[in-house]
Amino acid sequence: MQNLVQFPKEAGPIGIFDSGYGGLTIYNEIKNLLPEYDYIYLGDNARTPYGTRSFNIVYEFTRQAVRCLFSQGCQLVILACNTASAKALRSIQQLDLPHLDPNRRVLGIIRPTVECIGEITKSRHVGVLATEGTIKSLSYPLEIRKLFPDIKVTGEACPIWVPLVETNEFASDGADYFVKRHIDNLLARDKDIDTIILGCTHYPILIDKIRKYVPEGITVLTQGAAVAESLQRYLQRHPEMDALCTKGGVSRFFTTESDGKFGNQASLFLNRQIEVETVTLI
Repeated sequence: MQNLVQFPKEAGPIGIFDSGYGGLTIYNEIKNLLPEYDYIYLGDNARTPYGTRSFNIVYEFTRQAVRCLFSQGCQLVILACNTASAKALRSIQQLDLPHLDPNRRVLGIIRPTVECIGEITKSRHVGVLATEGTIKSLSYPLEIRKLFPDIKVTGEACPIWVPLVETNEFASDGADYFVKRHIDNLLARDKDIDTIILGCTHYPILIDKIRKYVPEGITVLTQGAAVAESLQRYLQRHPEMDALCTKGGVSRFFTTESDGKFGNQASLFLNRQIEVETVTLI
């Protein structure tokens, strides 16, 4: 297990981790709201997707990513991945941080997404579209029930949606079939749903097709803005952590895959070219 003294102690960038490219939608919103901070984005693209993997594997992969970001000086890490937030966050917080560094923080994106649901839904019937791993984890129903016990939650796993995005097929005619099919499945199970959470960070890339097949009057909630605003409030409440986050407006991007491939795909999410470094997670 990593020794405390092996990690840099001085202030560093905010770390943002995802299994692939989807977390760039979270990074984008955070960067837009908090442009003065430094960031390191890490995508484990060599081992994506996480959605169909077991709890133990997701936990191990996520722990490796957190350690990597800690080694780069990050005092605060955001798991910008719903599967990692669902399957690994609590274990890392409870089992690893006390040994790695009890003063560092690892935060997820499910709780910030859920916190705003109570003000949005009127019918108190909410749907969740997410990966198989996130749906099976029941993380969204459990978190929503803690805050809003009167809300009924129905989930639908969409295993093909992430590959549609990562293979650049999200705008194809074939994507329409899979988008419509899962939306129809969700609404067939609960006709009273008036709010749908996109519980995967890749899904905003499909937002045009999703809105095409979601009936009028149903709110579609993406995660980026909610997570960014929650992080802003967190840093305001914890000035001691804010002081450990450097503020030079610099972003670096790491991937476990080809840096060229990541850079090309990332341009779909960021609408700009970036420099990328390749790392190995162990």
